[in-house]
Amino acid sequence: MNVFSPSFFLLSLLILTPLSFLTLPFTIKLCGRAIGWYIRSRTSSRRELLLSRAEAEEKEYHAKSPPNGDEEWERVESYTAGSDTNGEKGSKAWSGVIGFFHPFCNAGGGGERVLWAAIRATQRRWPEVLCIVYTGDHDVDKNQIIDRVRTRFNIHLHPPKIQFLYLSTRRFVLASTWPHFTLLGQSFGSLVLAYDAFNLLVPDVFVDTMGYAFTLGFSKFLFPDVPTGAYVHYPTISTDMLGSLDEGGHGVNAGQGRGYRGVAKRQYWLAFAWLYSFVGGQVDVVMTNSTWTQGHIRKLWGPRRARRKKVFETEAVFPPVAVEELEGAIDVSKESEKNRGKYLLYIAQFRPEKNHQVILDAFAKFLHVQQGSSQEKPKLILIGSVRDSDDATRVYKLRLLAHELKIKDDVEFICDASWPQILDWLRRSWVGVNGMWNEHFGIGVVEYQAAGLISVVNASGGPKIDIVVDVDGQPTGFHATTPEEFAHRFGKALSLSSDETLAMRLRARASAKRFTEDAIVIRP
Repeated sequence: MNVFSPSFFLLSLLILTPLSFLTLPFTIKLCGRAIGWYIRSRTSSRRELLLSRAEAEEKEYHAKSPPNGDEEWERVESYTAGSDTNGEKGSKAWSGVIGFFHPFCNAGGGGERVLWAAIRATQRRWPEVLCIVYTGDHDVDKNQIIDRVRTRFNIHLHPPKIQFLYLSTRRFVLASTWPHFTLLGQSFGSLVLAYDAFNLLVPDVFVDTMGYAFTLGFSKFLFPDVPTGAYVHYPTISTDMLGSLDEGGHGVNAGQGRGYRGVAKRQYWLAFAWLYSFVGGQVDVVMTNSTWTQGHIRKLWGPRRARRKKVFETEAVFPPVAVEELEGAIDVSKESEKNRGKYLLYIAQFRPEKNHQVILDAFAKFLHVQQGSSQEKPKLILIGSVRDSDDATRVYKLRLLAHELKIKDDVEFICDASWPQILDWLRRSWVGVNGMWNEHFGIGVVEYQAAGLISVVNASGGPKIDIVVDVDGQPTGFHATTPEEFAHRFGKALSLSSDETLAMRLRARASAKRFTEDAIVIRP
């Protein structure tokens, strides 16, 4: 047969096409490893440079050691003490590089507290390890970030063993970049961001502490030998999200499952859930921040992780909260009741999902019922960090809403509060509020309880399942869903007798002891 004849070409195509489909997965894997090898080889010089810089900073840091007895120095240097127990210095001085993927590391929220607590725990257990943080916060340098960690969270880190690598593609994970198909777009954007990160440095262990699961699958594609870990605050998609599309659902997509658009949205979410399960099944070590998140991740990632023979079970590791510090700084007794005012405190980043508008509406309804009362007029205090111009615009709109509801003089906004400011408000306030539907955990709610506040929280997620639970058969706070329910619970929390109030505060504080600042340790 003539090799140039159409018949020969057709016969060859029929033979090679099935063969090519059979070898396609192997070819893709081979391409991934080749790209990974190239990236690792071209970034090896930066790795040596960063290790040398850390060594030089270590020498300089110790040369500036203050006199013995300096309390601040002792706190920073505590990472060098301990034996081979959880959270303390290990018996083997492993000296690799752990990369923490957290593009918004300077945001100042509960997710960032987990990141810094994880780095502090790593420094205590493995003091020779170099911790790399991949961030897109170009407007701040290393010293500014570490200073904010100390003032915002009261977490003291060892600076020489932390380096920041600045990403230039963070815009690809912003929701504003993807006005349509946002979930898929942000997930694709995270791959771009991860590629940016790996081209800066390939770590020995890669950890995502922000929820970009696709970056972990991408890491496995390029570097199969690099262990991966995920600390999941909130599943990118869940069965609750799918349920929210139904009539009477909750969240920003409530009731949007009707019509052809609703059907298309549901199918899109189902397809994305499959992708999310696929990449999640490749993660080596998975931790979640609450029982609620654990349940969803086990359902989504569990079957694929089992098929891939991942030996570590998905565990719920509650975020570390400064419970002991709050107990030491804030008294809860009959005497301390004199220092508390009728303040309702809501500590939450100014993001859409935090439902500040619901709380403002509920507070307006509550004040309307209280009109004419001779008691002290309550005040709502909103404390939160402002990450960018979108958050700043959101605060402005919330101020306008307070004005429209005629409660602007009864609401105070405090942006980017320091830890001492937060402590002061926790010491002075009466009620702690959380309005987010399906809040994954709720560090702020634990802080309320540790400070002795009476919590009024959304009847869902971590605050309901893990935190505001009964102690000895007695409540530690109240649950609500609608503005009307929140308004009613505000009234109940503020109208308890003095004995009932103190008893509930003490139960709440006892409940908070379950969430102490135990170390999170990354095992190489």
